[in-house]
Amino acid sequence: MAAGATSLVDLLRGSARRFPDRPALRQRGCGISYAELWRDVRRAANALRAGGLAPSGRVALLVENSPEYVIAYYAVLQAGGIVVSLNASMRGPELARGIAHCGASVLVAMPTHPALPALLASCGALRQVVMTPEVAPAREGTAGAVAWKEWLATADDTDVSGALDPQLPASIIYTSGTTGDPRGVTLSHRNLVANTQAILRYLELTELDRIVNVLPFYYSYGNSVLHTHLAAGGSLVLENSLTYPHLVVQAMSDERATGFSGVPSTFALLLQRVKFADYDLSTLRYLTQAGGAMAPTLTRQLRAALPRARLFVMYGQTEATARISYLPPERLDDKLGTVGIGIPGVAIEVHDPAGSAVAAGVEGEVCVRGNNVMLGYWDNPAATAKVLRDGWLCTGDIGRVDSEGYLSLVGRSSDMIKSGAHRVSPLEIEEAVLELAGVAECAAVGVADPILGEVIRVCIVPAEGASLEPRAVQAHCRDRLATYKVPKEVVFVATLPRTASGKIKRFMLKETG
Repeated sequence: MAAGATSLVDLLRGSARRFPDRPALRQRGCGISYAELWRDVRRAANALRAGGLAPSGRVALLVENSPEYVIAYYAVLQAGGIVVSLNASMRGPELARGIAHCGASVLVAMPTHPALPALLASCGALRQVVMTPEVAPAREGTAGAVAWKEWLATADDTDVSGALDPQLPASIIYTSGTTGDPRGVTLSHRNLVANTQAILRYLELTELDRIVNVLPFYYSYGNSVLHTHLAAGGSLVLENSLTYPHLVVQAMSDERATGFSGVPSTFALLLQRVKFADYDLSTLRYLTQAGGAMAPTLTRQLRAALPRARLFVMYGQTEATARISYLPPERLDDKLGTVGIGIPGVAIEVHDPAGSAVAAGVEGEVCVRGNNVMLGYWDNPAATAKVLRDGWLCTGDIGRVDSEGYLSLVGRSSDMIKSGAHRVSPLEIEEAVLELAGVAECAAVGVADPILGEVIRVCIVPAEGASLEPRAVQAHCRDRLATYKVPKEVVFVATLPRTASGKIKRFMLKETG
């Protein structure tokens, strides 16, 4: 890894110098080497400058995982701009609000996005629109856009960038919002480098690592997978769909993958649909999990299915660039149910409502401090002031730290169920329900009740072919939980509504009848 790096560009440049011929990216059987990637990043950066991108100018990316996404992302940074990665699953009005809010002047987009013509018609402030992949834009409503290949051809590959100020904004990520309130998390070059270097240390990534990646790069978990592997000189094999889970596992076998990353629902789906023993996964040395709490039952099932791979249970927030803590695999047995210790360079404390640290074992708000903590929310000082206080990022998560510094999460303060005189953690209910045979996924929420304030509803996704009855679920819970924690309502659903990062949109489950 490049010594003294102050930006992701420095890290990529270092990998290209050390490993020019090694594959950086592979997709659909085609590969791009580090030398080729770095050449195209320089070309795209020069094309952005030639197009008039101002220092700290915003460039919006509406692109699925692809070499073009990676080239555009790093080119914006090298050109001194700010990357705004847009969620490709969003609808036209949501995308238009994000582009308008950040003041993007350039849009790099895939021509197949269904909302694109309407988006271009409504975003008059855009000075330039670039279409991927390498085909001339011919779709109705995209007149004036330039094709990717033609755009790159307008500039040479001279490396004219100077040192980037690590304190300047580098990226804006609009959080998907578990409450329906998206905000633009603004990350500096220092934030991105600090997060990348910390993850490299505990995962011990090298140029020999190769990951099959299914996580979208437009949210923080996938973003960190991208940057860490490029900084190490490793390879990323891009798989953009879990529609056919067996094909993803086959790719892991064919590509001799050393790593795989997912959210809890990713691993739940794979365990349901795939027999790992049918595939040669002998090169798989590590798994990482983030994007929401993973129940101990699912953790045990995953370890049993892939016993040779080291499993890293992790916790993070977009506001902390990506990662806050990790559970060392060698402590997984005795610390199961925790999310581990702070990543290198990150301090974790649990605070009371007055902002003071509490003793070990006492619940409070999880607060973190480190070079990975965001600059703030873009153009929203009021929201920023609520979460950045006295040098700490106040996460809104409720947890406790034990005597060894291992963090356990109880839930988000907004998710706690207030039933009568009791405050109930939805995670505790979910862990109990997931022990029941036939439950694939579940989520517990509080719904309004005129007497108790809230009663507990659990929404269950049954496993394929399973038959469950509400009374059986409640009886199972009564055997394991206090009476006031037993769900009053049991609702069966086909899927759980999730954000792009895999977190459950609990507010939508409150409306499920």
